[in-house]
Amino acid sequence: MATSEPLIELNSVGLALDGRAILKNVSLQVFPGEVLALVGPNGAGKSSLLSVMSGDVQATTGRALLQGRDVSKYRVDEAARQRSVLMQSNEVSFPFTVAEIVEMGRAPWARTTSLADDNKAIAEALEKADVEHLVERRFNQLSGGERARVSLARVLAQRTPVVLLDEPTAALDLKHQESVMKTVREIAGQGRAVVVVVHDLSVAAGYADRVAMVVEGKIAAVGSPREVITAKRVSEVYGVAVDIETVGSPARPVILPQR
Repeated sequence: MATSEPLIELNSVGLALDGRAILKNVSLQVFPGEVLALVGPNGAGKSSLLSVMSGDVQATTGRALLQGRDVSKYRVDEAARQRSVLMQSNEVSFPFTVAEIVEMGRAPWARTTSLADDNKAIAEALEKADVEHLVERRFNQLSGGERARVSLARVLAQRTPVVLLDEPTAALDLKHQESVMKTVREIAGQGRAVVVVVHDLSVAAGYADRVAMVVEGKIAAVGSPREVITAKRVSEVYGVAVDIETVGSPARPVILPQR
């Protein structure tokens, strides 16, 4: 992992919606060349945290910085050239083709010198997401897993320094889960910052440089996978007794519920 100035910085961020505290005093940094995995139980605030990072939701208290600048101060087109976002919902109102959906990822670069990169960026994104064979299909006719991969291709085509992914592997089979996470690592290897919400703790541990565990709107722990994903912490947070095995080199935790 590279070390330099953070591309994302949250300073004492709080978020309240309808009078309910969703995020509470969250401080976090994400650096170039890093994959940061957000993990935690359902409803812990992971997606809300991602939305604050992206600027789609404004923090109630504290500050969220993108490339050292308050994320709320960016124009929409400026922000779209700095960060790309994959949210959980993959719904589209109109019957666009897959090719048209992925091309949308290049919209922020219209009228810039990067416009010349459009064809190459789109082709690479289609290949990485394994959706080249779907380009003429209508998005609303695809399976859930296919939609997820097409939506990821749109994000990849955007080619931003910061990539924010909310459960990109949720609807995917094992092959495509692994493919997506390998792509995530490749993105970080290019010096970009990736924040990914992952429910599978073993997947998070296998691919992330750091893991932040979110519990009831707070960061309960942040550090390397081995530091954060311990049997004691996982059992306490999730309410399920687990064993932890370590595999690979460097050693990474694999979480096994006790059955």
